[in-house]
Amino acid sequence: MPKMKTHSSAKKRFKITGSGKVKRFQAYTSHMMRNKSKKAKLRLRDGALVSDADEKRIKRLLCK
Repeated sequence: MPKMKTHSSAKKRFKITGSGKVKRFQAYTSHMMRNKSKKAKLRLRDGALVSDADEKRIKRLLCK
């Protein structure tokens, strides 16, 4: 059986934390930023954790 390859787009979008959870980046940050308040843009900078429902699927893509 050959080695499993990591899904290329998944490795660019997700990181595994030290505790084994999956971290993701926020959506709505790529364009139309002038229409968003400073407070909204500030909150979008922080990453968020992937929901429990999607975590198993993403870990499979990352071969973890």
